[in-house]
Amino acid sequence: MWPSRGSALSLDDAPVVRLSERLTMRPARRFTRRLMARIETLIDETTLRNRVPQLGVKITEDHAELDAELMVVPVLTGSFVFAADLVRHIDLPVSVDFLGLRSYVGTKSSGIVEITKDLGRSLTGRHVLIVEDIVDTGLTMRYLLENLRTRQPASVKLVSLLHKPARTQVAVDIDYLGFTIEDVFVVGYGLDFDQRFRNLPFLGLVHPDESTTPGTTPAP
Repeated sequence: MWPSRGSALSLDDAPVVRLSERLTMRPARRFTRRLMARIETLIDETTLRNRVPQLGVKITEDHAELDAELMVVPVLTGSFVFAADLVRHIDLPVSVDFLGLRSYVGTKSSGIVEITKDLGRSLTGRHVLIVEDIVDTGLTMRYLLENLRTRQPASVKLVSLLHKPARTQVAVDIDYLGFTIEDVFVVGYGLDFDQRFRNLPFLGLVHPDESTTPGTTPAP
């Protein structure tokens, strides 16, 4: 049962989505023919609509005593849908600035991270909320957290829609978490497969046909 809108929310409340006990599992057929892939729903629209407001309420509660606006920093590109929904449930003065990252996996599982779009404003003295789509290895997010903390913000917190603990190489503190999932490749709700499927309104598992060749996907 989901926590009520006004209740306290901890990381222990984040639903764990297992393949054997999926919240819903149905074919998503409207994109199948055109994009040569079979997608099955892992987390449906209703579940997302219920969960995201809960995160917004908890963020609001935790920052209610701020004497300044909360600076929301969505990490491009996968978090843009999640961030757009989330900020509408944060009942505080907020500003938004986007940051782009690209990360590549090395031969020894060490991440090399490049900032492709930096912030347009100083973080000095600001309370910052990073919005991420998924944390799995932790390499990219560790780099980002360390980088932003050198810019002298008043505080930095992280909200992530998804977490894949099975792929963790570096532990990262996630202050607000939507769902814990298994080691599966998910698309939709902003997440992509070779730059496709970002516009799906749910989170799904993609099963590419043999004729579909994926592009290089950055490692979170």
